[in-house]
Amino acid sequence: MSDDKLMETNRSSKPYQQLAESIVFNNKRNHMKLISYNYQELELIGSGRSAYVFRIRGRNIAIKVFYPPFEHLAQKEASVYERLAGISYFPILYNSGKNFIVIDFVEGLTLFGCLVTGKQMNRSILSDVDDAIKHARERGLNPSDIHLHNILITPTERIILIDVVRFTQKNRCNQWNDLKKAYDLFYHKPFFPKRLPSKLLLCIAFLYKKGLFRRIFN
Repeated sequence: MSDDKLMETNRSSKPYQQLAESIVFNNKRNHMKLISYNYQELELIGSGRSAYVFRIRGRNIAIKVFYPPFEHLAQKEASVYERLAGISYFPILYNSGKNFIVIDFVEGLTLFGCLVTGKQMNRSILSDVDDAIKHARERGLNPSDIHLHNILITPTERIILIDVVRFTQKNRCNQWNDLKKAYDLFYHKPFFPKRLPSKLLLCIAFLYKKGLFRRIFN
């Protein structure tokens, strides 16, 4: 670990807690909306089913803040990152609090972003993700909920997996195996378009969750 990263690990959680407290959410029609945050120190870079993610300006550090009623997931995800420590396929955890975690900011494109922009995805990505999963299982985890949005390709072609909170679930998850099958059945074919509209991809994801593609992947 570099000196800068070691310094981040040893930093008090108070400044991060203050940043997390600057973020205001509002529940509108069962949808949690971001109202305001510390614009001078934070840059919004993503959101999901339970949290918003910000880059801390001027640093290669990201803070993920969980909104109600998912605050408890912060400590759960922090514990998973602690178990993954030292595996290069995952961000380093620097700090955590009652509703936030602080990890590496990873510059790159998600696999979803690659499909939207047309960036070519080589087969080596599959073996790298398989290797990451193997290492996580060796730590007693059950890698789950691995999909197009939480696999990143960096500018140097490294693979980084994020959003690991569900790695402790007991149920078997076939999403990654199904994505690999989809790569061979569709993406790898010369005739298959390498650039797809985001709305189409989101529609496919919705139908997949409904089980409408079960015959293809079984």
